[in-house]
Order: sequence, then C-alpha cells, then structure tokens
Amino acid sequence: MKKLLVSVFTLASLIGAATPVSADQPAKHTVQKGDSLYEIANDYGISSHQLMAINNKRSHTIYPGETIELPVMPNANEKDLLSRLVEAEAKGESYAGKVAVATVVLNRVESELFPDSLRGVILQEYQFTPVSNGQINKPASQESKAAVEEALDYQGYDNESLFFYNPDKAYSAYLSAKEVTTVIGDHVFLR
Repeated sequence: MKKLLVSVFTLASLIGAATPVSADQPAKHTVQKGDSLYEIANDYGISSHQLMAINNKRSHTIYPGETIELPVMPNANEKDLLSRLVEAEAKGESYAGKVAVATVVLNRVESELFPDSLRGVILQEYQFTPVSNGQINKPASQESKAAVEEALDYQGYDNESLFFYNPDKAYSAYLSAKEVTTVIGDHVFLR
C-alpha cells in the first residue's frame, strides 16, 4: 500500500510539473540540474524561442537554481474574460489593435506595477472602462477570441506596452508622459 501511495504521489508530481500555469498561478519555473530550455518549453507547451524571448536570453544557456519566467497561460474562464474585455475595449478597431489590447493586459500580469493575475489586472479599479460600465459582460466576437489566442502566442515578442488609450476620447497627463510604443487605429500604446 505504501509503495502504491508513493507511486501515485510521484506520478501526480510529474503530471503537475508539466501542466500549463493558469494566469492566477505564479508563472515561473526553477531550473533543476539536467534541465534544458527546450525541455522546459516542451513541458509547458511553448516554443524554446518564445521562452528565450520572455526571459531576454540570447542563448540556450541556463543554470540550476535560475528562475525562468513563463508566459501567462489562462484557463478557459480567464480567456473568456480577456476576450470580452478586448471586445469591449477594441470594438471597431482592427484585428491588430485587438491583439495589442490583449497584449497590454498580458504585459500587466507580468509587470510589478499591476496585480499578478489576469483577473486582478482586468478587474483592477479605474483601469478599464468596460469593467465599470458593464460592457465586459457582453459576449466576445470570434475575432476578439482569435486576437487573444494570438496575443498569448506573441508573449515575449512585443514592445512591452502597459497602457493604451484613445486620445480623441480621453486625455491623461500621466499617460502623456509615457513612451509611445506604437499607434494602431485610434489607440495609442505606451510603456
């Protein structure tokens, strides 16, 4: 019986090590002796190139004890929430604009300036108008859902935008002091 329990515990530990991380869980991996970037990426279902990009690595060299940042990997409910936010925030914008809005939210999860969960970032008070006016409760279009999927695949390759706004609809002295990273449609993206 004891051997069976140890075997079950060992199997559960191995399965848990390779399970994608939810956006509400820490997105980090501690390198163990014998690990490689390729194996870590494979365990989490991402490419080694994306893992390198997220960690600003120029080579595949890693060391035991090193902490590797992982991309945000939301569950189905978190993806739906993000898709609904993208739909409400970027309705009428291009597909690229929708991807950029989703990317801002994902970047905020990774930033020390914002909550460290997807839900926390989206529901943070005074951040997204659709949360306060209820527009986030409307269903997302297929295009917004696809934009979220692309933003998830694009993590690590972006220009680190943390903010966006439409200067025709809002003015912010705080945002005007930030560095513009790109302009897509009516939205200005900044870091």
